[in-house]
Amino acid sequence: MNRVCQSSRRTAGHDGAWPSLICKSGTGLRPVFRLSQAGRLCHVAVLLLLALTAQAADMLVRQDIRLPDLAGYQTLKCDFHMHTVFSDGQVWPTWRVEEAWRDGLDAIALTDHIEYQPKKADLPTNHQRPFELAKGLGAERDLIIIRGAEITKDVPPGHFNALFLTNIVPLVSSNLVEQLEEARKQDAFVFWNHPGWRVKTNEATILPLHNELAAQQLIQGAELYNGDDVYTNVWPWVMHHKLTWIANSDTHTPIDPPLANHAKHRTMTLVFAKERTANGIKEALRAGRTAVWAGDILAGSAELLAPLFAAAVQIAPPHLRNTKNAFVKITNTSDVPFVLTRSGKAGPEKLELPAGKTVLLKIGVAAKQPLPALDYTVDNLLTALNSPLPVTLTVPDTKPGK
Repeated sequence: MNRVCQSSRRTAGHDGAWPSLICKSGTGLRPVFRLSQAGRLCHVAVLLLLALTAQAADMLVRQDIRLPDLAGYQTLKCDFHMHTVFSDGQVWPTWRVEEAWRDGLDAIALTDHIEYQPKKADLPTNHQRPFELAKGLGAERDLIIIRGAEITKDVPPGHFNALFLTNIVPLVSSNLVEQLEEARKQDAFVFWNHPGWRVKTNEATILPLHNELAAQQLIQGAELYNGDDVYTNVWPWVMHHKLTWIANSDTHTPIDPPLANHAKHRTMTLVFAKERTANGIKEALRAGRTAVWAGDILAGSAELLAPLFAAAVQIAPPHLRNTKNAFVKITNTSDVPFVLTRSGKAGPEKLELPAGKTVLLKIGVAAKQPLPALDYTVDNLLTALNSPLPVTLTVPDTKPGK
């Protein structure tokens, strides 16, 4: 018997049944299939699965961090301290790669604890494995993956991260100095982690041992920021020993996606490298060409912060000058908001340049007078503890009266 079938969908105002299949045969039209309640639930489950799959696919969408390069250097966004299930973290190593890609990073180091292995009953200790699992996906995502490990001793003296290791296994030892010497044999870069951790005031206990390790260059850097924590008494010590400034997330849990303009971004180290490679990062770390970015604070040497600020801020010539004022647009092209306080005589007392925004500035100046220099300090760009970066905003002049 020949039979012609077509679908029929109920519209609002009917019994709300789901689509059925109507077949025309010699005996007329009759329904031959209608979704059961179980079928409807299955349909909903499929839709939810598709939604979850789409959400997972969002990990492939990268939100780039807008920070300018400097003359001769690339500004690389790096996180050198994080954990996976191979120590006390909660995620697989490849998940750290996906997070880093999504967050706009250039490089990460997986630094699971050497001595502290709380999951060894479920996951055999294998210090080499996190890097091996992550490096392939890192290559696909164009991320630099650095082999690292966290030397985990009591506080004090504390914990130390060794980066660019070739083999973590020889660092398994109860003797800190022997571990650091082995790291040096492997040409590793070592820094002191969260110096004020487990101290109520967040002030690090700096021992004669720390001074000796710095003097012998067995450690070459220290974390000024670890996540949201800042270790203020370490800043002058780091500067005295000319150690490299470091800041990291030290994440153990999954990282939330960044908000617009990377608000509430992860704490990270900016590395000013001659080339975007692991060796380029190592050379920059040894040379101390870093800045630390935690919250709205960006800290580093004036030699690095001044050109970064100058490259990020674009000042247009006045689009209008009248008898009393000049009107000027200033654009912050970076993802770092800048908060300025006037140190000179011209300009508003406070000036905020939001990340990725343009502000309109009214400068009090007579029509035939040259535009004044605008002297400020950038309160959230620090060259030392409580030392904001001084800057001069120079407005390109137009012919007075035009």
